[in-house]
This record gives sequence, C-alpha cells and structure tokens, in this order.
Amino acid sequence: MAPPNSGVHHISNPCIYGDFVSSYAERKSRFMKWLGKLFKSGSNRGGARGGVGGRAHPQLLGEENVVWSAPARSVDDRSRTGKERGDAIALAMAEDWKQPSGCSRGTNDQDLARSLQDTLNSSSFPSHGTTQCCPRNLRLCSGCHRDIGYGNYLGCMGKYFHPECFCCRSCGYPITETEFSLSGNDPYHKSCFKELTHPKCEVCHQFIPTNAAGLIEYRCHPFWSQKYCPSHEHDNTARCCSCERLESRDARYYSLEDGRSLCLECMESAIMDTGDCQPLYHAIRDYYEGMNMKLDQQIPMLLVQRQALNEAIFGEKNGYHHMPETRGLCLSEEQTVASIQKRPRIGGHRLVGMRTEPRKLTRKCEVTAILVLYGLPRLLTGAILAHELMHGWLRLKGYRNLNPEVEEGICQVLSYMWLESELPGSKGMPSTSTSAASSSSSSSSSKKGEKSQVEKKLGDFFMHQIAHDATPSYGEGFRSANAAVSKYGLRRTLDHIRLTGNFPL
Repeated sequence: MAPPNSGVHHISNPCIYGDFVSSYAERKSRFMKWLGKLFKSGSNRGGARGGVGGRAHPQLLGEENVVWSAPARSVDDRSRTGKERGDAIALAMAEDWKQPSGCSRGTNDQDLARSLQDTLNSSSFPSHGTTQCCPRNLRLCSGCHRDIGYGNYLGCMGKYFHPECFCCRSCGYPITETEFSLSGNDPYHKSCFKELTHPKCEVCHQFIPTNAAGLIEYRCHPFWSQKYCPSHEHDNTARCCSCERLESRDARYYSLEDGRSLCLECMESAIMDTGDCQPLYHAIRDYYEGMNMKLDQQIPMLLVQRQALNEAIFGEKNGYHHMPETRGLCLSEEQTVASIQKRPRIGGHRLVGMRTEPRKLTRKCEVTAILVLYGLPRLLTGAILAHELMHGWLRLKGYRNLNPEVEEGICQVLSYMWLESELPGSKGMPSTSTSAASSSSSSSSSKKGEKSQVEKKLGDFFMHQIAHDATPSYGEGFRSANAAVSKYGLRRTLDHIRLTGNFPL
C-alpha cells in the first residue's frame, strides 16, 4: 500500500465512548439526580396534569439523548407512602452497588435506567402502559453504515463508529488503543503508520532513531539513495571501495588483502591481476588512436595493491593526487613496484593467495609506467586507465607545467568520454565525444557485447562521480574542461591549452 499523504495528526485519547461515564461515583450521582426528577414528576401527576391519561415530562438520560416517557399509573399509585418509595429506591440502588467499580463497557446509563424502571413498575407501581424509548438523533456507523443503536460507539472526525468498525487503513484491524495516527481522513495504528512513513536504515534494517532535538537524522547516498543511521559511518561498517555503498546486515562483502571491501555487484566484473587487465588497456589505447591521439610510446601498465600505489606516490616528485584514496598513477620516475601476477582466489568472504612480483621501472621517456589499483570493476578500471593515459599523452606531447585544475580537468574529460562510449544512451552531462570518438567507440562496443543492468548502473555511478566531484582540481576542473570541449571541441581546446595553459573561454 502506498504511504499516506503528508497531512498527519497524532491524536491522544480521541475516542468518545458515548455510553461511558468517567467514574463510578459520577455515575451514581447522575442516577440519583435522575431518580429525583423522576419521582418529582410522579408526585406532580395528580396536580395540574394528574389522572390516568396524564403525560410525563421527558427525561434526558446521559449523553445518549434518549427520551424516556414515564409509564401511566393508576390513582392508587399516588397514595403510596414515602417509605414504600424509599424501599423501591433502595432496592434499585442496591442492585447497582453490587457491580464492581470501573465496569463501564458492559453497563450503560440506559440499561441501569431500564432496570430501575422495571423494578419500580413491578415492585411498587402497577403499570398501565409500556415503556417507549427512541434516540433523539439517529446515529449511523461510518464503517458498516448500520444503526449504532444503544451500544457503545466511537466519535472521531465528526463521524461515529462501532468500536469494531473503527479500523486501521493499513492492516484492517480495529484500533483499540487510546492513541492513533490520522492522515487525511484515514486512521492508522501508530505502529502501522510508523511502519509506512518512518525511514528504516538500509544497513541494520531498524527504524532510524531521532537525534537530541527529536528529529529523524540519517545519511543518504546522493546516487544510490541508500539511507542509513549516522552511527554506521563510525562503527566499522564495511564500505565498498568501488561503489561506496555500505554493507547491509543481510549481505556480506568480500575483503581484499590490502584492507578494502568489495560488494557482490562490483565483484562480478572486478579485474584482479595485470594479465587480466591487458586487453582493456589495449582497447583504451585504440580508443585514443581513434580520436587521432595515438600514444607513440609503449607505456607499461601494472595492477598493484594499495600499499604499493601509496609507496609509488611517495616516490613521485611531481603530480597532483586525488586524496584520500588514489586509484591510479602516471609515473615519471624510476621505481621498483610490486605488480600483481596471480589473481587471488576466493576463500569464504576473503580473497587470498595473491602473488606479487617486484618490477623495476626504468625511465625511457617522459612516462615510466601507469599503475592502477587492483580489484575494481572493469568500467572503473577503464575510466582510471583513460584518465592516466591522458596524463601520459600530455607529457609525451610536451604540455608542461599545467596547473592541477587544467591538467586533471582535461584528464577527467577523457575518462568521462570513454565511459560514454561504453554506455551509449546513458543519462549524464552533455556529450563531449567527437565524431571520431563515436566511430571508434561504436566499433569497439560491438566487440564487447551487451552489458548487464548491474554494470550499466555502475557505469552511470562512475560518470556521476566525475560530474559531481566537489574538489577544485578534479571537480571544478572537469566542469570547466567539459564546458570548453562542448563549445570548441576537443582538438581546439587542447591547442588552446598548449598555447595559454588555460581553457578557452
């Protein structure tokens, strides 16, 4: 069932029990007053309105507004002594006092009135007529649309209900609690309404608690819309190193040897060693060549662990790195790097048995090697490779001393363009692809075949990450570069960067 609208009211003690009296003492007091009026009426029947056919004054009983006509009595009734009447009253009240205190649902004013009237008629006053009663205003139950009669009823929203007909809009069971929630004209159990409207954490599957101010506070991923308690950001809940989603209590993530975690969806297309990554690397080089941006040098590409990548960053003198997690690096210095040669095997929910091999990288040109973090999905690995290859292309073509916003921004544009070529029809920013890139991507895409919906969704997320990055160099740099390429084209934008070191306006 769809959640109710936003007009919500939480009502305390909303139910009106028409036949109930707040306390036993008050109930007795009301009946004593009624009896006094009744006998006062009876004593006056021999006066102005005396006689067998005389009419009684109508009496209003309780909140039911029931009109009672006193029974016609003979002339002999008027000769009754005060003691006899007192005995009749005592007998009727004794029957009432025998009932336990607090018993209000099984007895109402009308039942007591009828019982007392019958006692008076049968014990003291011979009746010469029948007792008649009728409701002043007819009440219909808004649930079953039948007459409520003299039974207990509930009043709410200007309507009346049998207690069993006042039901929750969600579960359909009667609402018997003294508090309930109201949305529009629909009543709900408070628990049912909370189940429908109160957000649940998608990690622990519990209702998200309120903060110190009494407000519901939660975190929500901007792309996946995953809602979770703020505490999960600090309680060591695993987060996927690729898609950033938190590990749910009913799903287990894989643990990589370098301390990262990988969700099941990202694990499906993850690239685990250098050999597995070579076909993708060559496909991206072909993509560059299709845009007339051929790389003349054979730049080594290695898949590495997090520690090896961090050590390489520390040994690199130049370059701007996206912190806190760097996933790729274009090396320009000679270093020895541990490359992954054998992919790990799955042992339970851990990847174990990885074999690495140190590799000495010598400087033969402006670019020594390209390093990429292992264990990432194919599309993310490709986006990182496209970014780092652009760094290599700029250095090999003599683009010197560019500020980080310009260099990282144009590299992000190439990464975004490659993802666009892999995901035709994706919903991202305005396309920056040139006609040459489109023709190159169409031929390469036909070789790879159709992608699964999971992989397409991941690709959309990686494009979203690039487009909405908040850092000055990667985020603002990309948006400035993307605007320039969209307006002037990639080739003219690169020529302008070579001459001025900035993007064309």
